[in-house]
Amino acid sequence: MSAHVRCPDGNPPNVISIGSETGIRLALMDWGATWLSCRVPVGGATREVLLGCGRIEDYFVQKAFLGATVGRYANRIGGAEFSDGDRLFHLVPNEGRNQLHGGPEGFWNRRWQIAECSGEHVVMSLVSADGDQGFPGTLRASVSVRVQGASAVSIDYEASVDAPCPVNLTNHAYFNLDGLASDVRRHGLQINAAHYLPVDPELLPVGDLAPVDGTGFDFRREKPIGQDFLCDAQQEIARGYDHAYLLDPECPMLTRAAATLVAGDGALAMDVFTTKPALQFYSGNYLAGVPSRDGGSYAACQGVALETQFLPDSPHHPEWPQPSCWLQPGETYRHKTVLSFRTG
Repeated sequence: MSAHVRCPDGNPPNVISIGSETGIRLALMDWGATWLSCRVPVGGATREVLLGCGRIEDYFVQKAFLGATVGRYANRIGGAEFSDGDRLFHLVPNEGRNQLHGGPEGFWNRRWQIAECSGEHVVMSLVSADGDQGFPGTLRASVSVRVQGASAVSIDYEASVDAPCPVNLTNHAYFNLDGLASDVRRHGLQINAAHYLPVDPELLPVGDLAPVDGTGFDFRREKPIGQDFLCDAQQEIARGYDHAYLLDPECPMLTRAAATLVAGDGALAMDVFTTKPALQFYSGNYLAGVPSRDGGSYAACQGVALETQFLPDSPHHPEWPQPSCWLQPGETYRHKTVLSFRTG
């Protein structure tokens, strides 16, 4: 890393590497608690399976949230507002009239403190003051990333608040398991979910959860991402897949993978386990022009994001069949995501 690199706060980023030379190797930085690199052993070599920028400074200008930890509320909140009883909270919008991934100064655009660090794990923490991006109460959050053996990475999120507040933390990593700047629609994908959320032109949920049966959103059996790409009006709205799935009940119990991604060449697969009730599947439809690891720029659909979270816009939809997204004082938000890699 060049000595002149500075984060938006004027100070240099801290970069941490965890893992082993013979297993998974991760690189992260404290700005945005961002994943910079994920290298996985495949057939006697290693593959870089994470999309990223070639220069640290490019992370501060790209708008794709590459590898970042996002919050207070991942995904979209319609109208950048929500209510708690008679109190209406106005959030800071950053996508038209809506708020996306916690606002323009969300957790992805903030320096986290390194609380613990070893050869196998790192814990980063952050304090978000009352009124930050419009959210009520002071929130204290931490994310722990641990390499488990040679084939898995666990992400543990914790948070507490001193006033009721919706909380929804996730990581916005983009994966391409082929290890190349190639079209991710060659990858196979399975999502263990029978329902998804249709969206309107603002990519906000519209109507009720819809069954995947008989639609291009049915990934209950593995199929190429490109097989039914742009086959219906919902995908035309989003230029592909950018939709939330309500996971099958076994998934949040960690007894069944939420999703499985398979490299186009079949040599590597990644199982995603999570305690969260939902998963946002984004096929990288707007990646074109984002600075790439090789110094150029990515094209659309060169990476896929599988964001474990609550359903988007949940503060406006208490009727949805998932746990409440509201965190109360005295409670602790605890959620886990595990990425488990296996070779073909």
